[in-house]
Amino acid sequence: MKKKVSQTLEIGNFYENKAKEFLQAQGYEMIAQNYRFGKGEIDLIAQKGNLLIFVEVRYRKNTAFGFPEQTISAKKKQLLRQTAENFIFEQKWQGNIRFDVVAISGNDQIEHFQDC
Repeated sequence: MKKKVSQTLEIGNFYENKAKEFLQAQGYEMIAQNYRFGKGEIDLIAQKGNLLIFVEVRYRKNTAFGFPEQTISAKKKQLLRQTAENFIFEQKWQGNIRFDVVAISGNDQIEHFQDC
């Protein structure tokens, strides 16, 4: 069982790094990766101008059972909001914010959904 969890984390980190590189190529500055608060985690936190962007990275080996961006549950969204609120409070952020999703499918096709 531990091997499966370790492999899942490894895959997750690999695709988070792919998403980070993709966003950096688009002019985003990375502020944090794997920011945690309580039970919540935000994969990437980026900044572009006066905009702070909280990014959820989703990967699916294939889309037979749906697209990666469709796998974000209501509970996950709630945890993302709470975690983002804590980050904003900690950093005393005064600018605008946005929530994005970077979806990566098995053929390494990357889609960036802004303001989700």
